[in-house]
Amino acid sequence: MINNVVLVGRMTKDADLRYTSNGTAVASFTVAVNRQFTNQSGEREADFINCVAWRKTAETLANFTKKGSLVGVEGRIQTRSYDNQQGQRVYVTEVVVDNFSMLEPKSVTDQRRVEDNGSAPSSKNFNSFNTNQNRSQSQQTPAKDYQNFGSSDPFESSGQPIDISDDDLPF
Repeated sequence: MINNVVLVGRMTKDADLRYTSNGTAVASFTVAVNRQFTNQSGEREADFINCVAWRKTAETLANFTKKGSLVGVEGRIQTRSYDNQQGQRVYVTEVVVDNFSMLEPKSVTDQRRVEDNGSAPSSKNFNSFNTNQNRSQSQQTPAKDYQNFGSSDPFESSGQPIDISDDDLPF
């Protein structure tokens, strides 16, 4: 059986980080995900999906994302129930997050925080986490930096046939 969820959307507010009585971190948050189609008036609607992350994932998410952050979330759907103070049974369906990715550069997140708060953000939360951001920056090196290294084909100018037996091929 398969229970796998992948979401891309914006956080509707800062994650609510709490700790259980035995010290386990848990973060609750909601992701707004745009629908693929527009309604009758031509407007794009969104679904607001409740998510929960546990342990280190919860702490990292709470420390490095904020309201409006574009995130990718991987996890599974879980349904649970409890009795509220009035004695009524309440059912909750949420995504239990296994992994998440921050999908926009730090500068965009910082600028959004400045616009929301009216003050510059502190840099303490944005120093070292975003591995996807670091990876994408290293892959965005301009092609002009490689022009001085010559041809990438070592056999280009030899003009000689390459002698390879079938036993040397990996397939």
